Amino acid sequence: MNIHWFPGHMHKATKSIREILPKIDLIIEVLDARVPYSSENPVIQQLDPGVQRLKLLNKADLADSNITQLWLNYLNKHNNIKALAVSAQKASDIKQIVAEIDHCLEQVSVQAGLANILIVGIPNVGKSTLINHLTQRRSAKTGNEPAVTKDIQRIKLNDDIMFWDSPGILWPKIEHPNSSYRLALIGSIKDTAFEYDDVGVFAADYFLTQYPEQLKLRYGSQAMPESALDLLTLIAKVRGCMSKGGADFEKASRLLIQDIRELKVSAFSLETPDMMLQELKEAEDMKALKEEKKAKRKAKAKKNRP
Repeated sequence: MNIHWFPGHMHKATKSIREILPKIDLIIEVLDARVPYSSENPVIQQLDPGVQRLKLLNKADLADSNITQLWLNYLNKHNNIKALAVSAQKASDIKQIVAEIDHCLEQVSVQAGLANILIVGIPNVGKSTLINHLTQRRSAKTGNEPAVTKDIQRIKLNDDIMFWDSPGILWPKIEHPNSSYRLALIGSIKDTAFEYDDVGVFAADYFLTQYPEQLKLRYGSQAMPESALDLLTLIAKVRGCMSKGGADFEKASRLLIQDIRELKVSAFSLETPDMMLQELKEAEDMKALKEEKKAKRKAKAKKNRP
């Protein structure tokens, strides 16, 4: 996949989080309910796995509810983790989050009487919107473009709670390529950082497999094509993206991605716990193979030295 990465403030943000972590009583990680695995920041697990964590599967109203339930079942089996499926736009869900925050804080020894809560999340998962609803004021910057928050912000909720809002950052290296496709598809990676036809082929292939009926309704076809390229060709015909040379795959991909983001196809989820476990294994295998090749090159270079 030709994604052009912009590491940005990754190292600075990680350093800032590492510095404040000793005083943190609770970590709230905002995930996108459609991609709970791909939108998870591995840095948090690496820094301190023992801190109490509340994982919020935000935008749950945009996700496949059956798959979201699979994620809740999986995540809630882990110690020090509580997972909720929410929509930060709903007042009832905000009340549920507040109640769960109180419950989580009851499980820890709050230092100096003021609970410090770190809120993390990658770009475009709704982290800042959540903070603004929790505080009932515009405390955190929001926007449709990724990476609006640049530095850690302290936001005092009341005399008992201090929120620490960390930048929404992506790490320079994502272990499995499918996660890159998923993040691009939901808008967590800037559109200027990837090729539309790459993501379009991934999206077409996935939705043909998982949500073919919704594609039929959207594009007015009784029978779905078998391949991703054939689906993009169908979209090009339906949406007027044909030329003398055939289908304009880039334009057709743009339209498909736009339809998916705007839920004109259906509510959807892009990964399951089983898919995650399989891809983690594949990533480990790829890493091991890379290390093996590296070791062989070093051994060969050493052997050829005079």
